[in-house]
Amino acid sequence: MENNPDVDLDPNKDDLPLRANTNHMLVRHYVLDLTVHFQRKVIGGSIVLFLEPGIGSYKQGEPGSVSKTEVQNISQVSSKHDASSPITPEPNEVMPPEEPSCLSGGNDVSNVFWGDESEEFTLVLDCCDLMVSKVEEVDVTTVPNLKKLDVDHRCANAVHPSSSLVQRMVSMPSACWRSQHELYLQCSRSPAVLNAHPLRFHMDRWSLQIRKKGVCSPHDFPSAVRVWFETKPTGGSVRWTKDQDGRCCVYTMGSPINNRALFPCQEPPVAMSTWQAFVRALCDYTVLMSGENQAFPKPVETGFLQWDYYVTMPMPASTFTIAVGQWLEAGVNVPNFEVKKTDETCVKVPSLSLDSADQQYVCSHMDYPCRFMLSAARAQTVIPHRLFAPPCHLPKAKDMVLPLLPLCLTAAHSVLGVHPFSRLDVLIVPSGFSSLGMASPHIVFLSQSVLTGERNLCGARLCHEIAHSWFGLAIGARDWTEEWISEGFATYLEDVFWSHVQKLGCREAEEQRQLKALLRWRRLSDELQNSEEELQVLRPNKENTGEVSESGASVVKHALNPEKPFMQVHYLKGYFLLKFLADQVGEEKFLHFFEVFVGKFHGQLILSQDFLQMLLDTFPAISSRGITLETIFSDWLDTPEMPEWLRDACSEWLQTPAVQEVREEVAKWIHFSGSGGKGSKRKRAGPKVNFKELSPEQLVLLLEFLLEEPKLSLSTLRLLQSTYNLQAQDAEVKHRWCELAVKHKHTAAYRDVKLFLIHDQAMGVYLYGELMVQEDARQQALARRCLSIIKDDMDQSARSLVEEMIL
Repeated sequence: MENNPDVDLDPNKDDLPLRANTNHMLVRHYVLDLTVHFQRKVIGGSIVLFLEPGIGSYKQGEPGSVSKTEVQNISQVSSKHDASSPITPEPNEVMPPEEPSCLSGGNDVSNVFWGDESEEFTLVLDCCDLMVSKVEEVDVTTVPNLKKLDVDHRCANAVHPSSSLVQRMVSMPSACWRSQHELYLQCSRSPAVLNAHPLRFHMDRWSLQIRKKGVCSPHDFPSAVRVWFETKPTGGSVRWTKDQDGRCCVYTMGSPINNRALFPCQEPPVAMSTWQAFVRALCDYTVLMSGENQAFPKPVETGFLQWDYYVTMPMPASTFTIAVGQWLEAGVNVPNFEVKKTDETCVKVPSLSLDSADQQYVCSHMDYPCRFMLSAARAQTVIPHRLFAPPCHLPKAKDMVLPLLPLCLTAAHSVLGVHPFSRLDVLIVPSGFSSLGMASPHIVFLSQSVLTGERNLCGARLCHEIAHSWFGLAIGARDWTEEWISEGFATYLEDVFWSHVQKLGCREAEEQRQLKALLRWRRLSDELQNSEEELQVLRPNKENTGEVSESGASVVKHALNPEKPFMQVHYLKGYFLLKFLADQVGEEKFLHFFEVFVGKFHGQLILSQDFLQMLLDTFPAISSRGITLETIFSDWLDTPEMPEWLRDACSEWLQTPAVQEVREEVAKWIHFSGSGGKGSKRKRAGPKVNFKELSPEQLVLLLEFLLEEPKLSLSTLRLLQSTYNLQAQDAEVKHRWCELAVKHKHTAAYRDVKLFLIHDQAMGVYLYGELMVQEDARQQALARRCLSIIKDDMDQSARSLVEEMIL
């Protein structure tokens, strides 16, 4: 085992360790069998991991080299299941912890039995905030149907018969996904190996380490392992809270530590796996999950229902998502056709060409039942989708979100082609959710903040999250530090999709995008001035990006910095890089290139150079302008500075008609404020100014320009509020209005500030800082009062940041 000097990392300062030794051993499939206990605020049960030796597997301690090879294409992986529920001992209770001994371990295992100097092979899983009570080897040889796989004895291994059978099962082609999933299920039900001691295990802060006595090589290690565990109520991967109607619920956080506090797993992106999950919850709860099937609950015992989900597309364990609550369904929208998986496999077709009129897809990924090769999927503009919300938000969600979903899905399909996933659930999450949205396979979380105002914010956010189906999920970053590959692409594409939804003409669409570009430039400028430089770099590992240690372990730079989750530099700078590149080749060609790129790389993990080099190869003319891989790295990805192109483009965006219209309105407001609209005669007569109606994006810019004014009269602020009905606008507009009220100590609007901090927690974190920096006793009391009201329901990272500001 490698030495891990950073076991006691400071979670407020350090990088996040990825401990899993994926070069030695890979998890190819998970079977989770879990029960949700709301009274105790834990999720407990078992997980069975099906393993195969990795590309760097060798005896522990043997010299190795840094891996630069993608692990994802080692073998064929695909699986699917529609069978009955698993049978496990004591399904609702985790097996009690055993006393530490030389045969089983816990957090206090003695170094007499557990030490880094051991020559035994150690399976290292990413894990924290879990109570692991037992680890055992699963006896898959008791599964009759599995033995039939090896009827010709080609895989027979007298020394390790279980390993031979599991490897044969893992390598089944995607045409056999039903049989494969059924075998996974039967194996997960199998007992522990007879007369065998439990596997020895040890836990430190960030990992679960497992050994089998006398085993010194990954090839000799058990290929099916069952871990009995419980989450902790305070675990960082799950959020126990109440919905907006005061009813208990739990959902995964999408936090920097991802799913390692939900179940022991391999967190590095290269550990692509499939999964099945069987989740039991009380009868009045709905279990939503990242599974490609629409689960139908079935009774399993008094008062409980079981929900079964699965995925057949191998993805990083970090993409696994679950939400359990008393959600209500706002509506079902299923097209009159459905894409069913067939037994056809992904067939290789000739390489793509931008000049090809009849575009085909190439499947370069590992084997799985791929939608990109199905003609019915290619024609499916809208996938089946559902919307869930707590009762109090059901009417708003139904009116706002449900009509937009098919429009946004259609727009995405028109730009990028095949939907990578077969269905979509959208959930309005509790108010403490720390962002406007989060995308996972088959499920999107949306903040309640998108339900107010006009549909612009909601529609754009839906487009953003839907874009992640392609960039972030179907195509992921091989190094987590390259977040721009996910967020920059989604930000760029949200504008493209939203223009399609609005059916804007070319001129209108371009004006809207230039206005949004200006707003984003202002946001990026502010962020670059008020954050640490090291957090502003999109490729912090530079030439070492994608590299790992000989075991496969690595770290995620700055992932545990408390400010990082609230920064948007990877969204904004990544978006501007794509806008810059589109400016070089033309948007129409650029978007067509996106579709070709998706066709080539779907189902795979990439680094920045994979996208950029393919772009440079496709459009060689841009190299003559000095645009190379090296210049893009130095100007955009490896430096915190503002690229020169961005400074020049900003001056152009300021000249667009939509921005000029805002400038004219700003001048009217400044003149009104300076003319002293305070007298009683002025109040009775009302203002002699005609203010134009503005779009939500224009309103945001108007308020930002007015925030730059040193002084606005209170009568101006009152008129602003009534003219634009600011308290009823979307959250982006309300945020700027609250900033104005705080800056000018407009006490009549403090109620708006309070409501914003309570109901728009996804956006209000830094407003607490504004309230404190004024050093006004009333404002500081307001900040503390709001925190006291919502602190128990706040996202933990947001709460920590706010408490640091105001205490």
